[in-house]
Amino acid sequence: MQKSNRVWIIDDDRSIRWVLEKALQGAGIDTRTFDTGDAALHQLSREVPDAIVSDIRMPGVDGLGLLSTLHTNHPEVPVIIMTAHSDLDSAVAAYQGGAFEYLPKPFDVDEAVAVMQRALAHAEEQKSERVHTNTVEIDTEIIGEAPAMQEVFRAIGRLSQSNITVLINGESGTGKELVARALHRHSPRRNEPFIALNMAAIPKDLMESELFGHEKGAFTGAATQRQGRFEQANGGTLFLDEIGDMPAETQTRLLRVLADGEFYRVGGHTPVKVDVRIIAATHQDLENLVTDNRFREDLFHRLNVIRIHIPKLANRREDIPKLAQFFLQKAAGELNVDTKILLSETEDFLCSLPWPGNVRQLENTCRWITVMASGREVHTEDLPPELMDNKEGNAPADDWEKALRHWADQALARGHHQLLSEAVPTFERALIETALKYTAGRKRDAANLLGWGRNTLTRKLKELNMAGGDDPA
Repeated sequence: MQKSNRVWIIDDDRSIRWVLEKALQGAGIDTRTFDTGDAALHQLSREVPDAIVSDIRMPGVDGLGLLSTLHTNHPEVPVIIMTAHSDLDSAVAAYQGGAFEYLPKPFDVDEAVAVMQRALAHAEEQKSERVHTNTVEIDTEIIGEAPAMQEVFRAIGRLSQSNITVLINGESGTGKELVARALHRHSPRRNEPFIALNMAAIPKDLMESELFGHEKGAFTGAATQRQGRFEQANGGTLFLDEIGDMPAETQTRLLRVLADGEFYRVGGHTPVKVDVRIIAATHQDLENLVTDNRFREDLFHRLNVIRIHIPKLANRREDIPKLAQFFLQKAAGELNVDTKILLSETEDFLCSLPWPGNVRQLENTCRWITVMASGREVHTEDLPPELMDNKEGNAPADDWEKALRHWADQALARGHHQLLSEAVPTFERALIETALKYTAGRKRDAANLLGWGRNTLTRKLKELNMAGGDDPA
């Protein structure tokens, strides 16, 4: 089949076809026009265009019908849907059908050309990607090229033939359960059960029953005997997430199980023997909990045989593009839509954010993008509003040196000279403004915070042409 290098314009309105044809040809884009969807579908058996712009309402095969056929047989061709009926249903139907973009009439001709150029650029990018792979496969269990993640991978590798107890530390959302599953999958117990239990999600009065099971009639509502998670994990691995939230009495029972390998169901009198590997995880500082008598020291030492620390996402920023790509592919597969593509400036912006919710927050953001972003290519303005709200304050406080180095690199690359004369006044102004704000405008107190005398601060205010606060009378 011959592959043409052109855009097809499909509209039953002759004037629309003429305007678009002239505008696109003026931008150096080759075009072909059709007055019906049927004529375009007939021509598809002979050639496939690089992109299509089509009206939504036409006699015969309408724009959505055409879109459906193209999405099934030629998903690589971006389709822009036009309509004079710019309502919610039309927009939803267009995007659900796989449209690249939705263009309400009357449209600005320059905007229409810009959208088509984006569509063609996207088609070209997709074409080059398909040269080496149909979809970028990220089939690893845990994504991470950052040095801190490489340490995690090495630990999993070293423990691959071991049944030893492991304690995983890391903030919420860093992927502690993923690491626990990887430890299990690469252990001698890989063919046995992996049972996960979040201590923070279980009411305290149900925790022992959840862990150890109960006998019939042990308490109100216990109509039958029930196995606990220890029995369910027998021969395999029990992952106890947020172990720091385990109440004291349950800690005591867990310690006995780890020491003896047996326990009693709630209400039971016969010991139950189990062979279970324990992997525990927490976002809390267990040593501090031990010091505060909120966690048993002997249990801590039982659990703290091998410790793995999972870094927060802000400490592994180089992994964000691949993680985002993976989550966008995953979300697209779950929702049965095309995978969104982050533009380079969007990736850079995402890499600059603090991500307090870590990898889980990034995954949720990618789901939002998959549902809400208008086109296949994701611009910075397509990101969730709460991310954009933090744009100016997105760099973590402990990254200011890194940000300063980045600024210096960029400034030198642009040919700037005398960087200190540009940077130092800005640096001093920021510190002075912050100190004055902190002291409600009191110069003497602000000078003390800055480590200056008051006269020095007054002189600096004049040098920097700053208003400065007045000391209260």
